[in-house]
Amino acid sequence: MEMENINFTPKDILQKEFKQKMRGYDPTDVDSFLDDIIKDYESFQKNISEKDQQIDQLNSENRQLKSKTIELNNRLFEMPRTTIDPETSVDTRVTRQDKPVQENQESNVSNMDILKRLSNLERKVFGENLNN
Repeated sequence: MEMENINFTPKDILQKEFKQKMRGYDPTDVDSFLDDIIKDYESFQKNISEKDQQIDQLNSENRQLKSKTIELNNRLFEMPRTTIDPETSVDTRVTRQDKPVQENQESNVSNMDILKRLSNLERKVFGENLNN
């Protein structure tokens, strides 16, 4: 947790002592108010800590999903394309000329892009009349 903008910890507030003057504030009221502030600080610190843990978990999941996307995208590019020679009606396997995505590159492949590619691949493999 970043503490650079925090002036006081709950412990600092608890241990703070004020000088008493003739016409000063009632020490009991001040102590009671400071006790409430301490409770708020503790709640804020707990909430911030929980949010930091959630952020760390989501960042970890995000890294895993990006890695999985790169892996699946590379597998998709490694799959052979099937083409049919119109004169001989013979299947010929052609390897893709596309380059696989590198691990250190940001991959902007969306789920929709992957679904479109899979749909095109299915049409080429199983024929244009997939819907029938």
